[in-house]
Amino acid sequence: MISRTIRILGIDPGLRRTGWGVIDVEGNRLIFVGCGTVLSRENLPLSERLLAIHEGLVRVVSEHRPLEAAVEQTFVNKDGAGTLKLGQARGVAMLVPAMSGISVAEYAPNLVKKTVVGAGHADKNQIQVMLKILLPKAAPPTPDAADALAIAITHAHHRQSAMLMRKVAGA
Repeated sequence: MISRTIRILGIDPGLRRTGWGVIDVEGNRLIFVGCGTVLSRENLPLSERLLAIHEGLVRVVSEHRPLEAAVEQTFVNKDGAGTLKLGQARGVAMLVPAMSGISVAEYAPNLVKKTVVGAGHADKNQIQVMLKILLPKAAPPTPDAADALAIAITHAHHRQSAMLMRKVAGA
């Protein structure tokens, strides 16, 4: 049986640093393609920071041509203004692939950690260790890029149920 290669873009949205990670999935095999971080300067107005995230992710989508994308869901923290700004960055992160006709799935941070590490409350160091096992060729330059790869891996493991949920919701 010939399996089709699925290229997945994982995005860890953030206003200062938005991590991205791209993997290929061939059957049960995960293959590292690339990862990095889109930066926006804190001294710029919010609109220009969001534009920087948009332009960076457009370059990633254009260069890597993913078939599917996944974004981490926002968790609400005590700082309402910070949560709102993160939500705006997350909106840009979802919009870029959607504008290219790429379906976008969302995953809770605890599910990402549970999928990659086996525990929903794993720390960033544990994620890095598991990434070295799951994607030996990956060397994420930042924790945000590592998180983005973890989000892509989570989508690889849960994509069938995510697609089914989209079909049910659309019916």
